[in-house]
Amino acid sequence: MAESFSEIGRVEAIDQLYRLSAYNPVSGLSYRSEKGGKVITATRMLLEGIDFNLVYFPLKHLGYKGVVGVTGELYAALAHPKLLNVTLGVSAKLDYPQVKDIWMGITVAAKEHGYEAVNLELQPSGNGLYICLSATGETALLTDKRRMGAKSKDLICVSGSLGAAYLGLQLLERGAREFTEKGSQPDMARYKMLVGDYLRPELDASVVSRLEDAEIYPPYGYFVSRGLSDALKRLTRDSGLGAKVYADKIPFEGNSFQLGKELDIDPVSAAMNGGDDNRLLFVVPILYLEKFRRDFQTFDIIGHLAQPDAGTVLVTPEGVEFPVKAQGWSED
Repeated sequence: MAESFSEIGRVEAIDQLYRLSAYNPVSGLSYRSEKGGKVITATRMLLEGIDFNLVYFPLKHLGYKGVVGVTGELYAALAHPKLLNVTLGVSAKLDYPQVKDIWMGITVAAKEHGYEAVNLELQPSGNGLYICLSATGETALLTDKRRMGAKSKDLICVSGSLGAAYLGLQLLERGAREFTEKGSQPDMARYKMLVGDYLRPELDASVVSRLEDAEIYPPYGYFVSRGLSDALKRLTRDSGLGAKVYADKIPFEGNSFQLGKELDIDPVSAAMNGGDDNRLLFVVPILYLEKFRRDFQTFDIIGHLAQPDAGTVLVTPEGVEFPVKAQGWSED
């Protein structure tokens, strides 16, 4: 009987497919540049009906968010953005002004994040809108040389609140249902920060330069876009170490618990498995604790690496440890 993806898990399915080939899995493609650093590439595809809903998603925000999503992968690798390739699959229901709005959002974000060139291709689509982005960046030679291996007790840090985007998405989905069923416009003013985290996420364009200036070189970095659990599982897989994250250290937007109660969603679960946060997770050597706290106050320290036998766990305020589980990962 054929195995389903739900039985195998997305990550294990990718690993199995690689084992059938002559290639090894990589996190983005990289190669040496003429200056001695690494050239890093990252890709992302957004599909209408799966990754976004045009009922409530402003097109300029959609283009902007797509660039943030692919650029975050470069920043996680400590790479400076250089080139952005964009392909838009356009269905017959979209006219030129709408495509122009998407493009304006893309170019605004590209300029903010310092891309030197942006290439655009338009293709017809018979199944709604799709946006395919491929970003290329470059690491500095010194940065690449100074990224050392991680050790137990090194710090796990994130660049902002988690779970807000997922809660904002659920609020938008509820509003869309209410509009369809009752014809009434939902009031979302109380939760505009949460909705904004989903529709137009922000990412610090100076983060890599600031780390270089501070001479802090995280041995591991990840872009949190499928939930914190997924990023932690990748970290422990790549480092060969365990990880402990503390539930009371996870940063939340101010209204997350109020909206979570209203929607019957646990904000901690939203942070761990909700996705779409568009945050950076870095491992910072513990020797740089005080310097990092002083110079990177927008980051929160949420846990630390541990010995491999500790596993990947979420620690409650009472000290109870729960194994971290993530969508797409097969569980032992």
